[in-house]
Amino acid sequence: MSNREDLLAGAKKCLLEKGYARTTARDIAQAAGVSLAAIGYHFGSKDALMNEAMFQAIVEWGDHVEETFAKAGPDLPVAERFARVFDEVSATFDENRELWMASFELIMELDRIPGARKMFMEALPDARTGLVDLILGIPEAQVDREMEMSAGAVLYSLMAGLLIQRFADADRTPTGADLAAGLRRLADALDGEQAAAAGSRPEVLSRRSPSTG
Repeated sequence: MSNREDLLAGAKKCLLEKGYARTTARDIAQAAGVSLAAIGYHFGSKDALMNEAMFQAIVEWGDHVEETFAKAGPDLPVAERFARVFDEVSATFDENRELWMASFELIMELDRIPGARKMFMEALPDARTGLVDLILGIPEAQVDREMEMSAGAVLYSLMAGLLIQRFADADRTPTGADLAAGLRRLADALDGEQAAAAGSRPEVLSRRSPSTG
């Protein structure tokens, strides 16, 4: 590998072992087997290198999830794909725990780490459109702004929220089926407002969703 690739590999290793804030430039140089000066030469700063390493690590995780569902075939019904995608994400949390810990740390420090907010903002549209492609089967190139900011934003919010809940309480993490049932209930409630205006409000909130234990 080139020094640049060595540095990225070393930064990802440090990211997972020490976290974002505790990793120093010297840590990365030692892990990569290159000089400290190489960081500035190839990336400009340690923060820029760490941001790129974080981005690559998350992209690699996303590629793994996509590959899993590519093997399952493109003909799964949307409801089944939805449940299976979110179950897969939850299942991979433990084996990628350090990565998500580091990403949570980065989010909390967006305004203190140079370039972090810009990187995050630039990655969000791709993350939202990627989820629309993965779950709804609409190619990313065909996902318009309205679809990205509606279905894509909801799917991304569910994904991020699921990871936080998995971290906080692994024994009561919602399943993909729980999330699907919740979306149906919310859709019924929203539709119920229109029915209420016509004098016929369904009792959608009285139904109980599947228990997660």
